[in-house]
Parts: sequence; C-alpha cells; structure tokens
Amino acid sequence: MKYHDRRFAIAPMMDWTDRHCRVFHRLMTRHARLYTEMLTTGAILHGDRRRLLGFDSSEHPVALQLGGSDPRDLAASAKIGEDFGYDEINLNVGCPSDRVKDGRFGACLMAEPALVARGVDAMKRAVNIPVTVKCRLGIDEQDPEIALDALAREVIAAGADALIVHARKAWLNGLSPKENRDIPPLDYDRVYRLKAAFPEVPIIINGGIASLAEAAQHLARVDGVMLGRAAYQEPWRLLAADPELFGAAAPHAAMKDVFEAMMPYIANQLAQGIRLHSITRHFVGAFHGVPGARAFRRHLAENGVKPGAGVSVLRDAIALVEDRVAAPIAA
Repeated sequence: MKYHDRRFAIAPMMDWTDRHCRVFHRLMTRHARLYTEMLTTGAILHGDRRRLLGFDSSEHPVALQLGGSDPRDLAASAKIGEDFGYDEINLNVGCPSDRVKDGRFGACLMAEPALVARGVDAMKRAVNIPVTVKCRLGIDEQDPEIALDALAREVIAAGADALIVHARKAWLNGLSPKENRDIPPLDYDRVYRLKAAFPEVPIIINGGIASLAEAAQHLARVDGVMLGRAAYQEPWRLLAADPELFGAAAPHAAMKDVFEAMMPYIANQLAQGIRLHSITRHFVGAFHGVPGARAFRRHLAENGVKPGAGVSVLRDAIALVEDRVAAPIAA
C-alpha cells in the first residue's frame, strides 16, 4: 500500500517516538504519518537491525528517519529500511545536539547543501519509496533567506519528495539542544515563502505548533503540519486529528477505549520480555486535565517499574481516572 497524504504527521523525537509510542499514537489517528526516532547509518549498518528497525504492522504509514552524511552509507541504510517495510526515508538535517555535530550529521549539514543533495540522490537511486528531508531555517550566523533556499534547491534537484522545515534556526554554538527547541524565534512566514517559491514540492511545517486548531491554520499556507511535543505530552489531542484534519471518523472516542485497544499489544510485548514501564512511560499525558490524572500518573510511576509488572498495573491506574473523554479538545 502506498501512502501519499502528508497533511498531518507526528515528529520524530529522540527517546520518545519509539515503536511503543507509535503504536499508541496510531490507535488515536489512522491517518497521521508517524516517524521513528533518528537512527544513525552506523547503527543500522553495524547494529542489531531487528531491535533497531522492527515495528508493528499497525504503524503504517511510518517513516524511518536517518542520521548520516556519507551517500553510500545513506543509500545502504535506506535500502535496509525499505526492506523492513518503511513507507518513507527521511534525512535529518535539523538535530542540533553535540553528538550529531561531531558525527557530521543533523543540523550542521545546513552548511553543506551539496553534500545533503548527494545523499538524497544516492537514497533515491537505492529505494522506490519517498525520500524526504527535515531541516531548520539555518544555523548560527546563516541568513535563513539564503540558507533555506540553498538547501531546498539542492535537495529538490536531487529528487527529494518533500521538505519538512522546523521553523527555527539552530544555534550550534551557544545553545544546548534543549534550548534550541525553544529559544530561537519561530518564523513561520519564512516557511510560507519557501512554499511560494517551490509550489510543486510538498512543504511541511514543524515547530511550536500546540494544537490541531493551529495546525489547521498552517494548512492554508503549506501542504502539511508536523506536531511534536504537543502530540507526545498531550496525546489526547490526537483523538480529534482524523475528524478535524481528514474528515474521517476517529479510531476511538475516548482515551480509555484507546488503552483497551492497546492491551493485547502490551500483553504481547510483556511476553517477549519488554518491561511495562518501557511502554507506559509514553502515557503520562494521556488524561491531562481529567480528574484522577495525577493518581493515574503516580500509580504508573510507582508500580510500572516493578519487576514483573503486568497489564493489571495499567488497568488499576486507568480505574483511578473519572469517566470523561479527556481534556476539552479545543485551541
């Protein structure tokens, strides 16, 4: 099956969007495009591929995000990802961490658009699924008007199928990775201008978008919206994604229904030796604003980490929450 709709996606987030998180999110939206955490080409080529790349079939459409800069390694890793069944390969040109900078991948590649283009070209030649790029407006002292267009021109000419833009610069010198998520000012208009300059190319906007209402406003100017921390920290928002953004029915009406649907997956993972906390750590914000949410979080925190913790721990935690859909799904 091919997936082409890029209207709405959940951002790749290190330490967050693992396979358990993605299964959870999929139960709230059938249509959002999901992304893995960034995986380096080195890890894929030399590591435990089944552990790193394995995913549940329910996750489709799901994209593999790569970190790397060597065209041959990117091509080989992209092919491995395609063979595992991913629906898209995405190249990270936006992560600002020190580890990324030292490894010559992530945001530092904003300074090397020709190298990024060679990587895109190599991946396009290696796979038959879409290859996309996720970037920033620029880095450090770069002028975003020049830097973003330069990168876009190169990767589009190389065959990139879409460009996802986090609407902030990244300061590799002077700001921590955490600070880079908040301190550089957002400039959505710069992304709108990029879309105007490349009308034939799907442009997806990311960064600081806190609600589906905001997402809908952006969709008047660009082709797609990528939600990051808001989707993770307040996952109940995703219950309205399909009705509001796709005109389709939600998979489940309430968070408790989502958790009931997830129980077989959790039981299966526990039977394979996965610890309950590895899954339930993604549920912290599920009942934001609902009476009993604090007791739900506390019960999971105290009991989900215990050896042998099973689905009964989650059921007991859910029972502490009052029977309401969730916090009001509004702006």
